[in-house]
Amino acid sequence: MAGGALPNAVGVTLRLWLDPHGPHSERACCSPESVIDAREACHRLGVPHVTLDLREEFRRAVVAPFVRGYARGETPNPCTRCNGGFRFAELLAFARRAGAERLATGHYARIVERKGQLLLARGAAATKDQSYMLAALDPSRLDRISFPLGEQDKEATRAEAERAGLAAARRPESQEACFLAGDDYRDFLGRQGLERREGAVVGEDGSELGRHDGFWRFTPGQRRGLGLAATEPLYVLGTSPATNAVVVGPRTSLARMRVTARGRLYAEIDRVEAKLRYRSPAVGATVERTPRGFRLDLDEPAFGVAAGQAAVLYDGDAVVGYGLITGSQ
Repeated sequence: MAGGALPNAVGVTLRLWLDPHGPHSERACCSPESVIDAREACHRLGVPHVTLDLREEFRRAVVAPFVRGYARGETPNPCTRCNGGFRFAELLAFARRAGAERLATGHYARIVERKGQLLLARGAAATKDQSYMLAALDPSRLDRISFPLGEQDKEATRAEAERAGLAAARRPESQEACFLAGDDYRDFLGRQGLERREGAVVGEDGSELGRHDGFWRFTPGQRRGLGLAATEPLYVLGTSPATNAVVVGPRTSLARMRVTARGRLYAEIDRVEAKLRYRSPAVGATVERTPRGFRLDLDEPAFGVAAGQAAVLYDGDAVVGYGLITGSQ
């Protein structure tokens, strides 16, 4: 929603590319149905509505890097690229064209001031906090952004929407990358040209333990789907695109104490809480700036660290750094 007081507001919806073969392509968050719902909600409130058709731009900026990342043996997170980068760049550009002073979105995050600098911060409701997904957002843009839902939880928002008679009150939540339209990412990648090709599942010593049907179908920390008979649980430690191999080992071999990332520190700081995967707990770390990003020395081992995932750094609730993981040891 771009604008100041409600009478001067303009509602904006982004129409983004969805896999037409996904099972929920008509009901995903960026589908034509969701655009219609957004338009009807705005009109019910007496607010004009604009739809920006960015399907091809989104496909180039978010979907294509997602596919290329898996082809390189990474585990990319398209949602951080989309939410903190693509979406806000397009929305702020529209706000400038429309002459709007501010951009308000429905993300569950907050903005705080630290030593005269505005920083993104966790939403008040920990279970719905979206600061990790927004961490790529440049702090220099925060003076034109508002997160009016940041101080409340999703249940309160649904109750408000219900009282207002809005269809969004009953819309189910999306649990995966929206462009997958409810499909499994491996099936999607197969349709995007990544070939199923049989290769070896090997132990840390290089011995062959089994076979697989494509290295890109596996990610560090994965345990299920290996099809191996072993005396102890085995996890994916990594993959080799060059040899089409999947390397497995015990959970202890997943432990990482140092992580490097390509990105930015938003503040001068040497101690942070580092979140290395969306559903992983944050871990204390010492951070050091590098020419292309930062290096983390963790206080305790992290498991399932994967190249291409987002490393989001916190000082308390404030986001003080963001980068894409390039290596770990």
